[in-house]
Amino acid sequence: MPTGVEILLVEDNANDAELTLRALKQRNLANQVFLCRDGAEALDFFSNGASPVPKVVLLDLKLPKVDGLDVLRRLKQDARTKTIPVVVLTSSREEPDIERAYALGANSYIVKPVDFEAFARAVSDVGLYWLLLNHPPQ
Repeated sequence: MPTGVEILLVEDNANDAELTLRALKQRNLANQVFLCRDGAEALDFFSNGASPVPKVVLLDLKLPKVDGLDVLRRLKQDARTKTIPVVVLTSSREEPDIERAYALGANSYIVKPVDFEAFARAVSDVGLYWLLLNHPPQ
């Protein structure tokens, strides 16, 4: 299991994952990113009590095996992971998805911009905020 993970990126789309990692690298925030390509892999990441607890989870909703809303629900029900900020980073603008994500405990909901520069700016701003500005409980 990796050590020192600060960002857990849960993204099945290879292009979106690459763009996210590139945007984080531009701000020197990509050194401690761990990528899960589906919801089951994300849940497996947390199933080992010895795995590192990231400072933030960037979570897509439309995932194979276990969807993002189910991953979010399980993370927020677990005492060990419920305080980890979860930022939903998805292409869905559907109001039911937004409402359900917040009802399940999402800390933020961001619709992926189509334009690369806007996407990169959104990802780097999210990374800067959650890694450098936010003060979570110890």
